[in-house]
Amino acid sequence: MRELERDPIPDLIEPPEPIPALAIVGAGRVGGSLAAAAARAGLDSRLAGRDGALAALNEAEAALVCVPDAAIAAAAAAAASAVPPLRWVGHTSGATGLEPLEPARRRGAATFSLHPLQTVPGPDADLTGAPCAVAGSDPAAERFAAALAERLGMRPFAIADEHRAAYHAAASIASNFLVTLQESAADLLSGAGVDDARELLAPLVLRTAANWAERGGEALTGPIARGDEDTVVRHLEAIDDLAPELRAVYEALAERTRELARETEEAGR
Repeated sequence: MRELERDPIPDLIEPPEPIPALAIVGAGRVGGSLAAAAARAGLDSRLAGRDGALAALNEAEAALVCVPDAAIAAAAAAAASAVPPLRWVGHTSGATGLEPLEPARRRGAATFSLHPLQTVPGPDADLTGAPCAVAGSDPAAERFAAALAERLGMRPFAIADEHRAAYHAAASIASNFLVTLQESAADLLSGAGVDDARELLAPLVLRTAANWAERGGEALTGPIARGDEDTVVRHLEAIDDLAPELRAVYEALAERTRELARETEEAGR
């Protein structure tokens, strides 16, 4: 947590110039949330869906493409037709590098990416204070991406193209898989005859997340951390009885937890 609260890297956030007119293409969850952030920041911006995309691109100097990964290349080709006046073309994918933006770069636009490291469940998500991964086709483009992220209320940090997949995998484990894991826990608790499983588990989940943010691996508690393998065996017997589909998940997580417990113990010596 303290690491994320550091000031952004100065050479990233120094803007090469004021943020110009911005077209946000894609009116889904990410596009809608970024458009709301741009409005709060007082930026000259326009949110457009598929039908109004070309008109918005032709009236902007910077474009932010907020579409599914498979559609980025097609959106970049459309943006290329608006270069100029477009000078900056970016996307918001976490796992994708800059290569799909090549049509715009070949026409003379600088390209960049900007990915909020935050869950975005709807088009009105508040991204204020969220870390934001940025990259650019050259140092000026990276600085532009960082400056835009900061104006939108986020905290930029650089991520190289070759590490995009690993970065996004980490984000998916931390966010998407967490939801899957907690739903699995709630299902198991419900199977044990307990009502309101999510309501009962939520304080435990939130407190554990806060402990991890402050202490990392040292926040680990429970039977594996204290070497109580007999309890682990009883867990597996209960899972086999109530939710056998979770056995492989439990065993994989238990083994990784054993490794973490060993690493934490060795680091504390």
